[in-house]
Amino acid sequence: MKQYFEYYKGKRTLVTGADGFMGSHLVDKLIEMGADVTAYVRGSSVIGTNRFDLKNLKHQINKIQIIAGDISSPETQRLIIDDHPDIIFHLAAEAYVPKSFNQPMEVVRANVDGTLNVLEAARSLNKIKSIERLVCTSSSEIYGTHEDPIKETDTMNPSSPYGASKVAADRLAWSWWNTYNLPIAIIRPFNTYGPRHTYDVIPKFIDKALEGKVLEVHGDGLQTRDLMYVDDTIDGFLTMGWHKDAIGKAVNFGTGTDVPIKEVAEKIKLYSESDCEIIYIGKRTSEVKRLCCDPSLARSLFNWKSTVSIDDGLRRNIEWAKAQKND
Repeated sequence: MKQYFEYYKGKRTLVTGADGFMGSHLVDKLIEMGADVTAYVRGSSVIGTNRFDLKNLKHQINKIQIIAGDISSPETQRLIIDDHPDIIFHLAAEAYVPKSFNQPMEVVRANVDGTLNVLEAARSLNKIKSIERLVCTSSSEIYGTHEDPIKETDTMNPSSPYGASKVAADRLAWSWWNTYNLPIAIIRPFNTYGPRHTYDVIPKFIDKALEGKVLEVHGDGLQTRDLMYVDDTIDGFLTMGWHKDAIGKAVNFGTGTDVPIKEVAEKIKLYSESDCEIIYIGKRTSEVKRLCCDPSLARSLFNWKSTVSIDDGLRRNIEWAKAQKND
């Protein structure tokens, strides 16, 4: 059992982006540990006033409170303050990188204004009661391409509007800790995959492989990513929400190993037992050549390390996807 398991029992915990991929997994784990959870979701995720209509969290409807709203709206502040959480996990974001190419203003509003609203809500709430932790979600995309595994001290060179928006959110969070002495921790997860994910390369490749369709790899496929299974990422979130040494820190979470995208395609074809074809198409806009995490700070601060290999994680993800198709 993880050290934090008892810590979260009975804690009033609010998760923004609870209807998203990582957010829904985090809610599941918090409920398992006995936390008193409020899910902040997009307004489109709710029908009427109390019916939660998102498949990811539907089985948890009787175990959580639900707030629906636009994270970039100033009204978010009031909604969070009225909930009186002890701990806030801020995951709400426009996280699909290609969307930022065509709709950069919408992405910036969600990621920058949304984070500002959560920070200001926490500052106001802290005058009423002492909040225990605000975990803000950054991204490996803040770094851009680096030849060596990336440390937290490396230069931020985002290659896309999305990455730039996450740099802004990251530094806003740090400045609110530095200026207002709020108990803020910043998590920088590297590429996460697993059940429920609907975009990015792995879920797309798995769906196509199971249907026998062509897997299209951008460029030469030699661009690499540090791919972490969602269970390890959620462990990172819960560690940042609990450990005293996380306050005032921005910490990378990844496996420490990067994998070429062409190899990911080959593994998915193999493990799904598909006869699909793999082809190579044009290079993607603003492509980052290499993203590999140096997780040494997480290891030294928290004795944290990832536990799920890329092969095991892909097999789990494929079995889950097969089960969904058979439902």
